[in-house]
Amino acid sequence: MTAGPPSLPDAQAPDPSRQASGRRTKTLPTLVLREDEMVFSAIRAQGAGGQNVNKVSSAMHLRFSIRASSLPEEIKARLLALNDQRINADGVVVIKAQTSRSREQNKAEAMARLQVLVNSAAKVPEPRRPTRPTRSSQRKRLEAKTTRGGVKRLRGRVCASD
Repeated sequence: MTAGPPSLPDAQAPDPSRQASGRRTKTLPTLVLREDEMVFSAIRAQGAGGQNVNKVSSAMHLRFSIRASSLPEEIKARLLALNDQRINADGVVVIKAQTSRSREQNKAEAMARLQVLVNSAAKVPEPRRPTRPTRSSQRKRLEAKTTRGGVKRLRGRVCASD
């Protein structure tokens, strides 16, 4: 016998298009970014690393021009509208990857981070549905106002009427 978790039959497998809340989300096709639209430059990494960090340019700068890319126009507009410090005023995404000691791994990490950024801009935000206050909350609000008004009325001058 295996000690692993029991596998679910296909009928009981969780639906990947459902969130934890049970709502359906739009599954978008992943956009393929062309590597010839990206400009890579090797730079020296920061931080600890001994003598090697001063000799080897293993960190990577990735530059990706949003306006000159082959992305759809609506995704370009959403990317440019993002309030992200990695996007400069010229519409160029600048990503610096330096976690690995390998230049190739840093290049792959920078490309993956760019892909995550573009995929987040590709998701269509759901429109907000305005909520209305319930009857009980409206009733409680009005009762609180009348009691507060009564307290304020008692603070006035006392009339001595005989």
